[in-house]
Amino acid sequence: DMRSKIDANDYKDYILGFIFYKFLSDKELDGLLADGWTKDTLEEYLIEDNDDLYNLCRSRYGYFIAYKDLFSTWLEMGSDFDVANVSDALSAFKRNINENHKKVFENIFDTLDTGLSKLGESSGARTKAIRSLINLINPIPMDDKQGYDVLGYIYEYLISNFAANAGKKAGEFYTPHEVSLVMSQIVADHLKDRETIQIYDPTSGSGSLLINIGQSVAKYLKDKDKIKYYAQELKENTYSLTRMNLVMRGIKPENIVARCGDTLAEDW
Repeated sequence: DMRSKIDANDYKDYILGFIFYKFLSDKELDGLLADGWTKDTLEEYLIEDNDDLYNLCRSRYGYFIAYKDLFSTWLEMGSDFDVANVSDALSAFKRNINENHKKVFENIFDTLDTGLSKLGESSGARTKAIRSLINLINPIPMDDKQGYDVLGYIYEYLISNFAANAGKKAGEFYTPHEVSLVMSQIVADHLKDRETIQIYDPTSGSGSLLINIGQSVAKYLKDKDKIKYYAQELKENTYSLTRMNLVMRGIKPENIVARCGDTLAEDW
């Protein structure tokens, strides 16, 4: 019933934005639990005013999410959860990005943030819509163990299903997975003797082609951190998607150089 109120293409951006927020949120939480913190102590100490945890997270992850703003906390809030929790969390995220990681994380949730108002006529309707959306997303596995690119996979699925509604062929949006894999293997074969590799996609879209090339190339390299990813994308929401996808694949922020721009009008 949410789909009927929202343009299909916008809806895709909300789903993907929440998936990425959950990914970042879980990454921070899992890391701190692995350090020996408990949920109870984090509830008390994972706050912006606690300099030690604040600085640790910002230097380790490039961002900081307070306990009250974690995706898992939203789920635990049950009926106390409100759309305001999301907008507060997104503005806090923006405020707390590590300076060195600005290029990767800056404005990455803008599409989601500005789109919250479209999710219902009233605050209550928006809250209900978002609650059902985060419950829908919660079971999606997001760790590297999947062996495939979760965000890209869901993006492809949504685009191929929503493209008809948008009155466009899906090919305008993304390189079909099979084509992308063949291209990746050809590129990797040509590069197999290199020590370091730079990959550039001038119309990066969801980032899936970059990721496939990176994975194919990584088979020949001793160190996958020796791959640098360059991406340019014209549409702002898709530019965010490129960055989200690269981050979700465990690529270090310093190996991501992405730009929002028109590749045809001003070549990078």
